[in-house]
Amino acid sequence: MKTYLIEKYGDRSAVRAAERPDPRPGPEDVLVEIHAASVNPLDFKIRDGAFKRILPYRLPLVLGNDLAGVVVRVGSAVTRFAVGDEVYARPDKDRIGTFAELIAVHQDDLAPKPVALTMAQAASLPLVALTDWQALVERAQVRPGQKVLVHGGSGGVGTVALQLARHLGAHVATTASAANADLVGELGADVVVDYRTQDFERLLDGYDVVLDTLGGQTLEKSLRVLEPGGKAISIAGPPDADFAREIGANPFLRQAMNALSFTTRRRAERHGVTYSFLFMKADGDQLREITRLVHAGKIRPVVDRVFPFDRTRDAMEYAEEGRAKAGKVVVAMK
Repeated sequence: MKTYLIEKYGDRSAVRAAERPDPRPGPEDVLVEIHAASVNPLDFKIRDGAFKRILPYRLPLVLGNDLAGVVVRVGSAVTRFAVGDEVYARPDKDRIGTFAELIAVHQDDLAPKPVALTMAQAASLPLVALTDWQALVERAQVRPGQKVLVHGGSGGVGTVALQLARHLGAHVATTASAANADLVGELGADVVVDYRTQDFERLLDGYDVVLDTLGGQTLEKSLRVLEPGGKAISIAGPPDADFAREIGANPFLRQAMNALSFTTRRRAERHGVTYSFLFMKADGDQLREITRLVHAGKIRPVVDRVFPFDRTRDAMEYAEEGRAKAGKVVVAMK
């Protein structure tokens, strides 16, 4: 099968097209013919080696972290899917590789594709939608009437987070460019802060939850807009000891991650709030919940551009350079 992979960690020049053997599905695996996959910042971080101590992948490594496609074979113990089913998924972190024509995915990580969506639209959702679900529903347990700040509202994570937060009954604020103000308002933002001309820290206060997609100073300022007892959840800030335990890191790595997040956690404590790092996990049951929200019209995907499979490197470059106006960049195999 044709794939896009890396043979060593490096910059964008490390990604190349290569033929690889077709996957061999295990008893509980589903072999999926991939019709579309989307590009995520995680792809660049894995390519660069940013997670090589945390996620020790064996090279060569096929990149790509979410997909939509059609089931072409099922393992002997598979009970939830049949050949011909249209599905979408974020494979487990140890079994990535969606920039390919085929992939074997554990049945528990798959969900039926929303029928109203194209393959490209469906492929744009799994990683970002699961991130938002695990942040806002699972961890923050957002309730009606609470105030939620979502950074980067026009990005892949942000466009879904705004819709989910609105569905949960929250008052929602976001940071975005003036050019995307109308879009993020349609998606659920009650307050839009133009990050180029306005300082959200001066305009917002008393928030219950912040979903941070940027890290750095944005995360530091976010701690100060939370009310006492509020929660800052970051996908871009320093990893913490809880994350280290989740991935089964050794004691040395646990100590290292605890040290990395020490300053942020101490600042959070001073403000009477909490900080946690989120690295989303594959979950087919949660994807089913997201499918229901799509069918109910509560969540719609935002796709900026679709590239053909033979231009996967161009798609990655386009996304990495921030040229997408809003939403996700998708690669279409079919």
